Amino acid sequence: MRSLLFRRLCATALLAAGTGLVAPAAPASSATTTCEEVRVPVTVAGTAQTMYGKLCAPQGATAVQVLIPGGTYNGSYWDIAYTPETRSYRQSMNNAGYATLAVDRLGTGRSSKPLSALVTASAQASAVHQVIQTLRPRFAKVFVGGHSIGSAMAMIEAGTYQDVDGVIVTGMTHRMNLITVLPVLANMIPAPLDLKFLGSTLDLGYLTTAPGTRYRAFHNPGQNVAGAMAYDESTKDVFAATEAVDTILLTNVVIPFTQRITVPVLLVVGDGDTHFCGQPLGSDCSSAAALRASEAPFFSTSARLETYVLPGYGHSINYAPNAPTYHQVVKDWARTVG
Repeated sequence: MRSLLFRRLCATALLAAGTGLVAPAAPASSATTTCEEVRVPVTVAGTAQTMYGKLCAPQGATAVQVLIPGGTYNGSYWDIAYTPETRSYRQSMNNAGYATLAVDRLGTGRSSKPLSALVTASAQASAVHQVIQTLRPRFAKVFVGGHSIGSAMAMIEAGTYQDVDGVIVTGMTHRMNLITVLPVLANMIPAPLDLKFLGSTLDLGYLTTAPGTRYRAFHNPGQNVAGAMAYDESTKDVFAATEAVDTILLTNVVIPFTQRITVPVLLVVGDGDTHFCGQPLGSDCSSAAALRASEAPFFSTSARLETYVLPGYGHSINYAPNAPTYHQVVKDWARTVG
């Protein structure tokens, strides 16, 4: 029983979350994008680790978005290979002239797999901060963005280090709807017990979703597209239980990182994301204006908070058939930041 309760508490971090944007340097039709793998040495809790990312830069790009995936996702969330013309955030931004660096959080993908006890949301934010330092002066503008728990890390990074020009928050608000979260938490399992991670070096502090549960957990009430769900299942990853602690404190406004953000913030959620929206505990996501009214008290006036609600989808909005609508919102907002 204690183990189940511990897993439920820690799994909450998954739902508490899981770059630089300026006018495009060149028209989308003429931008030639080059992608490269990067591995950045980082220090976390006094240990040497490596954070992996995929940097895709259109020719002449002067701004980069550093993108952090949510819990049980890795960098592939930002570059979905199933119908990428619709669902690849990376491709959409690159086509508009913006560079992207989609990272694998520590413990996931091709990044180092430290002991889970070392991996907190603040430690992940510190690692991302170290990655950001390597991007200047190549890029004049650096924005940090995230999804779900990755959004918590993005806000911790921006509020702590104040080294970015803007923040993109997706799949997260400051009001976690725990009543709707509980069924998802019941399906979380230690990653080493999942066949996908059999033989890995992950310890029991890393958690993942049970097979076949991702649609209900992350996509409902959106359209259940078989190919998209198969891709999501095939690329699923893990998160460390210890990432829960400071993420929960952030979403419950115990630690005021978001009040320390002094650059523009764009916050986007799906209107069906019952983990963070709706009664009895979630934010009001009935409209962009309602969401802004609900979230504005948690940010300083310097954040110039803007919001958007994507209709017809749940938590993982990059998978939405209408994802290009929100991608365009990001691009339009980006052109106003500078």
